[in-house]
Amino acid sequence: QVQLVESGGGSAQAGGSPRLSCAASGRTFSKFTMGWFRQAPGKEREFVAAIRWDSGNTYYEDSVKGRFTISRDGPQNTFYLQMNSLKPEDTAVYYCAAVFDIDTLYQTTNWYEYDYWGQGTQVTVSS
Repeated sequence: QVQLVESGGGSAQAGGSPRLSCAASGRTFSKFTMGWFRQAPGKEREFVAAIRWDSGNTYYEDSVKGRFTISRDGPQNTFYLQMNSLKPEDTAVYYCAAVFDIDTLYQTTNWYEYDYWGQGTQVTVSS
C-alpha cells in the first residue's frame, strides 16, 4: 500500500521560500507521477505541479511557473515542492499525491486521477 507523508508547511511571509516534502513508501515508484495540489478555503482543489518519477519531466500550473519547483530524490523516495516568491494567494492546504501509469496532460493536472494522497499541510502566507 502506498503511503505519502508530508512535511514542511507552516506560516511564511510574502516573498518567503519554504520547501514541502513528501516521503513515499510501500513500493517502487517506477511509472508513477507525483503531484502537488492545493485547496484554499471555499475553493476547489487545484493542480500546482507534477513530476514523472522515471523521466523527471515536470508540469506546472501557470500561476506558480517560475516561482515553484518540483523535484524528486529517487533513492530517498521523496519528492519536494520548493516554493519561492510566495504570495498571500498561495495560502492553502497543500497535498501531495501519486498515481500509477498516466501520460496525458489532462490526467496529470486533475486531482481525481490520483489514487494516493498525503494528509495535507497548511501553508499560510502573510503580507
